[in-house]
Amino acid sequence: MPTLMDTHIRNRHIVNPNDANILETAHGGNVMMWMDEVGAMSAMRFAGHQCVTARMDQTNFRAPIPQGDAALVEAYVYDAGQTSVKVRVKVFRENLRTGETELTTESYMVFVAIDEDRDPAEVPKLTVESDQGERLRREALDGDNGNGDD
Repeated sequence: MPTLMDTHIRNRHIVNPNDANILETAHGGNVMMWMDEVGAMSAMRFAGHQCVTARMDQTNFRAPIPQGDAALVEAYVYDAGQTSVKVRVKVFRENLRTGETELTTESYMVFVAIDEDRDPAEVPKLTVESDQGERLRREALDGDNGNGDD
C-alpha cells in the first residue's frame, strides 16, 4: 500500500524563451500544464492506475519565474476517496546557479483513477508513516477548501 511519501514527486522545467510570455517570465498556462503533469504522476503512483484531472482548485500565482530559471514543481497525494485522489501541487522559482528557491504558484487538484475501459477505478487508502508525511498531509488538509470529494 503506497504511503504519502511514496507519492512525493519533484520535477524541474527550465523556462526557455518558448515557455515565456512577453515579460520574459514563465507563461501561466505552461506553469499550469507542468502542475497538471506532475500532479498526475503523483496520483498515478498512488492509485496504480492512469489518472485524469477532475478539478484544479484556485491557482494562486504569487511571483513570476524568470526566463533562464527553473520551475521546480512538487506534488504529493494528501487524501483519497473511492476513485478520486487529492494532490497538493506547489511550484517554486529556482535559480539554477545559486539553488535559491521561492514559492511562486500553488493549487489543490483532484484526479480520478481510470481502468483499461476508461471507467473510474477504486484507489487504495492513503497511509502516512512518517512525521514529515503527517506534516505535509496536515498542511494540505488545512489549506484545501474541501471541494471535489467523491
